[in-house]
Amino acid sequence: MDIAQLIQTVAIYALPVLFAITVHEAAHGYAARYFGDNTAWMLGRVTLNPVKHIDPIGTIVMPLMLYFVTSGAFVFGYAKPVPVRFGNLRNPKRDMIWVALAGPGSNFAQALAWGIGLYLLQASGVEETFFVQMCNAGVLTNVVMFALNLFPLPPLDGGRVLVGLLPIKQAVLVSRIEPWGFFVVMGLIVTGFLSTFWMQPVMSISYGLLRLLLTPLAALTS
Repeated sequence: MDIAQLIQTVAIYALPVLFAITVHEAAHGYAARYFGDNTAWMLGRVTLNPVKHIDPIGTIVMPLMLYFVTSGAFVFGYAKPVPVRFGNLRNPKRDMIWVALAGPGSNFAQALAWGIGLYLLQASGVEETFFVQMCNAGVLTNVVMFALNLFPLPPLDGGRVLVGLLPIKQAVLVSRIEPWGFFVVMGLIVTGFLSTFWMQPVMSISYGLLRLLLTPLAALTS
């Protein structure tokens, strides 16, 4: 692995990744507070301060190590999950769906914002490669987080949405997967199953929707 290339990649992705993680977790905490649970708020987790959400191993060490070992072919990481006491929500089964969707929703909104930034750079005549690559990295990072977190398996957000949608008996069965969910997801990633049958289709749909939403701006800046 070329160290110079690694440093350049880290510099391009650092800001988009920090924003993606920070806003994602803060969105969970804000949604939980809105629906009746102040746990994250009282612990200072409803904040845009990335230090509050960064897990030294999951956010920094693991992604860098995997990037270096696989020459950039495989990167995975995680942040400190925002604590939510679903029993405190006004309507736990319904509201947990909105709390879970707040994180991926924030990532889609950020992907759109980075896409807008890319068009604005082009309209302003800015051709600095670094900033263009950062905008592209921002779109990619957030689309990946959006798609991955929607996978319907606890402890991912999609798993919590599934638990909220299922009848009580089935919801309890699915929720029991959570202690092993991380390892199951890692296995699905390593085998390529998640990428082929979930990430690629969902990311393709996401990019298509982003292009649709950005069409008016593209027409104005062309």
